[in-house]
Amino acid sequence: MNYISTRSKIKPISSAEAILQGLAADGGLFVPESIPRMKLDDINALVNMTYSQRAVAILRQYLTDYTDNELAECAELAYDWFDVPSKVPLSILIRDPQNTKSPVGVMELWHGPTSAFKDLALQMLPQLMSKALKKIGETKEILILVATSGDTGKAALAGFADVPQTKIMVFYPDGGVSKIQRLQMVTQIGKNVNVVAVNGNFDDCQNGVKKIFSDENIRAELEKANVKLSSANSINWGRLVPQIVYYFSSYAEFVKAGSIKLGDLVNVIVPTGNFGNILAAYYARRMGLPVKKLICASNINNVLTDFFNTGVYNRNREFHKTVSPSMDILISSNLERLLYHETGGDIKAVKRYMTELQTTGKYKIDTPLKKKLDKIFYADFATEEETASIIKEVFGNFKYLVDTHTAVAMQVLGKYRRATKDMLPVILASTASPFKFTSSVLNALGEKFEGLDDFAQFDKLSLLSNKKVPKNLAALETAKILHENICDQEEMPQRVLEFAAR
Repeated sequence: MNYISTRSKIKPISSAEAILQGLAADGGLFVPESIPRMKLDDINALVNMTYSQRAVAILRQYLTDYTDNELAECAELAYDWFDVPSKVPLSILIRDPQNTKSPVGVMELWHGPTSAFKDLALQMLPQLMSKALKKIGETKEILILVATSGDTGKAALAGFADVPQTKIMVFYPDGGVSKIQRLQMVTQIGKNVNVVAVNGNFDDCQNGVKKIFSDENIRAELEKANVKLSSANSINWGRLVPQIVYYFSSYAEFVKAGSIKLGDLVNVIVPTGNFGNILAAYYARRMGLPVKKLICASNINNVLTDFFNTGVYNRNREFHKTVSPSMDILISSNLERLLYHETGGDIKAVKRYMTELQTTGKYKIDTPLKKKLDKIFYADFATEEETASIIKEVFGNFKYLVDTHTAVAMQVLGKYRRATKDMLPVILASTASPFKFTSSVLNALGEKFEGLDDFAQFDKLSLLSNKKVPKNLAALETAKILHENICDQEEMPQRVLEFAAR
């Protein structure tokens, strides 16, 4: 399997090369030349496998220049850190006691070392990169640049800390992540890590990183220092492809639990910001996973909701800081890959859309493409009040605690079912531990916590829910702050060059 760009006809490259490069030289994203297919028998074979074995079965379809043994080693090293044997448990909730045929399988993606879904990919990516460096005989140091709205930063830092032949630099919006997310990043140890706050929002961070990647002068300067750039954001195929695994895995868990039969259709709902997580579900659907509808759930930064409902992507709108900060995004980078696939690989159309987005802040897709997307996607959003309401409702009904991002998905699921009367079983992506957003969760539950710091809030929520505080979060109370740098977007290139020269 080789990889090509979404924006121009470049020479196809191997998966190892695509993973190391991160972003195509033309500014486009790498996509596979074709999408492999999985038969029902292949999916059935996953039912009695471990998560790591399932990962090998899916990744081998795309990473054909890696051996099964190499992929198995990568999976073992990536997922040993997780705090439950199944790695991604599926908690099955019956929302309607009168209709047990419409269960909601909550796919818990937050049992890794940073308590967020990014761990499933960002523990794997460094392993894939290490193998790739050896495969192509690369001698340069790889500098990983990351823009984060909260969870990606810490997950990438944890994955790449002290990995040989790599450095990692993370940019996050100052004041635009939760206190716990910030603490997770600024306390990260490692000789090869750097964390910088940016005056602005996530889109400013992401745009700054993209400009660095496309700046030939910066690349030339880094070349002199024997350094090559790469990315750990979901624009990197090596970050995106491991996310496909957990949709297949959760479907297999649904079958294993007896809640659905092999071949039964399900819907998938994902709280969505940068579009990477739901794009992985799209690839799973294209591969043959029995999925009817992909439901895109947004918070009040609902640029994706408007896009799917109108065909117009318009980032020219007010930016809101919400209780679900990882979704506070107005430029969803991975949407470019979807446009490429659904236009049948029309690189001219994709480039035109992306140029219009960069120059005017918006673009409009044509009617045939809009009709195609309508068959695959449903989109809606949840307000802040609705997000809080569903946290309280789910805990009251099931004694099941969800974070603010998962709550957005649950609220939108209710809207979808009421609007369409579609009661198919659902796989719902639960993207973070509720302990990462403790004050918002406590507030939604009507609990008083005035005067309590984050760690006292941990204890209160633990007592209330009868759940232990994740060890990695509890340890932050005594962790030393190591990174206190801050800069403007315009200063980001210089900060990168300074870090590369160390």
